[in-house]
Amino acid sequence: MNQTGYLSRSYAPVRELKAGARQLNRFPNGNQEEHPYTLFTLKPLGPLLGAEIEGVDLGTPLGSDLKAELHRAFLEWKVLFFRNQQITSEQQVAFAKEWGALERHPFLPQGSAEEITRFEKNANMTGNENVWHADVTWRLEPALGSVLRLSEVPPLGGDTLWADMGAAYDNLPDEVKEHIDGLTAIHDFTSTFGRHLPPDVLEAKQTEFPAAEHPVVRTHPETGRKTLFVNAAFTVRIVGLAEEESEKLLNYLFRQAHIPEFQVRFHWEANSIALWDNRATQHYAASDYFPNRRIAERVSIAGDRPF
Repeated sequence: MNQTGYLSRSYAPVRELKAGARQLNRFPNGNQEEHPYTLFTLKPLGPLLGAEIEGVDLGTPLGSDLKAELHRAFLEWKVLFFRNQQITSEQQVAFAKEWGALERHPFLPQGSAEEITRFEKNANMTGNENVWHADVTWRLEPALGSVLRLSEVPPLGGDTLWADMGAAYDNLPDEVKEHIDGLTAIHDFTSTFGRHLPPDVLEAKQTEFPAAEHPVVRTHPETGRKTLFVNAAFTVRIVGLAEEESEKLLNYLFRQAHIPEFQVRFHWEANSIALWDNRATQHYAASDYFPNRRIAERVSIAGDRPF
C-alpha cells in the first residue's frame, strides 16, 4: 500500500475514540522495579509522572548522595516538584547547575541573572505557552531540562501540565511505530519567536539558529527509552514525506500529548519549583488567570543532540 493510502486510513480521527486501559510504564521496557528513597519523602502525583519532593532545602548544596537520589527520582518521575522553597535567583541557578551547564534563551526576557528567563504575565502581557511543546527543540542540541520557580501566583488558574512522551510512544499502534521509527523532522523557531522580528533580525537569528533535523522517535540518552519527539510549537515537517502526508502524520502525533492518562497537572503556590526532563516530556502552561499576575523565572540546562 502506498504511503498516502496508509496515512489516510491509519490517522483518521476515529483512532482517537478507542477506549480502554492505557499502557502506563514509568520505566523503559515495562520494568516496574522500584527502590525506596531514603534522603527525602517522595509523593507521586499520578501513576506515570510527576512527584512532590519533601525534606529537601534547595537553598543549600545538595551533596553527592542527595544529588544521586534526586537524579534517580528525576529519571523515574520526569518532573519533580518542590514547595515552600524561599530561595534567591542565585540559589536557583546553583541548583540548576547541579544537572549540567546552563544555556540562555535568545528570544525571551532576561531575569535578574544572565542565566534566568523571566515570565511576567499580566493584563498587558498574556501567556503564550498554552500549546503542548518541549523547550527549544529548534536548537541542534535541545535543552536537557529546566528549573522553574514561581514567585507570584494568581488566586485561581495558572497551572502547568506535563505529558510523558515515552508513554505517548508506547501506546501508538505497532504499525505506526514501524512507520515512524527512523523518520526525522525539521524543527524551526520562525513561526513562533520569529513572527514579530524585523526581517534583518530574523535573517540573522535564522543564521545563528538554523532549522534543526531531529529523529521523530528519540532515544533517551540516560534511560534508553524511546520517546515521541515532535511538538506542535516547533516541528514543521517530516523529512521525505509529501507536504499533505507530513501534515497529517504530524497532527496525529501531536495529539498524543493531549491524552489525559499521559499527563500530570501541577497547581502552583508561591515559592514552588519544578524540575523537568525536557528529553522525556512536553508541557503546557494554562492561560486562564488574566487579568491576574503570574511571575516565574526559569533556568534551562543545556542538552545534547537527539539520536
